Amino acid sequence: MTEYHGNVHVGGPAQTHELAQLMITKVAVGPMDNNAYLLRCRLTDEQVLIDAANDANTLLNVIGSEGISKVITTHRHGDHWQALAEVVARTSAQTIAGQYDAEGIEVPTDEPVEDGDRIHFGQIGLEVIHLVGHTPGSIALLYDDPTGPPHVFTGDSLFPGGVGNTRGDAENFRSLLNDVETKLFDRLPDETWVYPGHGADTSLGAERPSLPEWRARGW
Repeated sequence: MTEYHGNVHVGGPAQTHELAQLMITKVAVGPMDNNAYLLRCRLTDEQVLIDAANDANTLLNVIGSEGISKVITTHRHGDHWQALAEVVARTSAQTIAGQYDAEGIEVPTDEPVEDGDRIHFGQIGLEVIHLVGHTPGSIALLYDDPTGPPHVFTGDSLFPGGVGNTRGDAENFRSLLNDVETKLFDRLPDETWVYPGHGADTSLGAERPSLPEWRARGW
């Protein structure tokens, strides 16, 4: 298998990151180049999808005949759930989202989650981390790999080069940067792999030196 690098583009092949207990497949979909992530427990083959963003057919091809048990939506913005209704209809998957964003997602949320909750599938657990600022209920999902560095799916709250767009709202920017600093950078090691909602992967170590610059520039 091709070595995972996390650089995907719409219409191109998916990339799969093989961990000891978890397989992470990343694919780009839709006009806004959204990332969707299929997670498969290697011990049980149970699968979940993070962000049914767009192009249900592409997502269902990646999911395959094994299906999925859950779809987790990182936040309420429509580009992250355009394919949710069709994916749920064709897989009967349970829907999960942050409780403060659930009302903004047109497909009903079966399980609203809060900061510190855990989402289980197979032998895998994901910790919910509530990050306020890009939206009121944005969540990141932490997989604390027992055999290696942590892996965190950040939606639109953290990217290579900065935090998510807060549309010029200074209070939302301060909230998001504070949450990202205290709940991610202050807690997790530099080796933590970051999977964002758009674009290339990064690591906390690659971004950490820029935190003062982000705060000074205000975005």
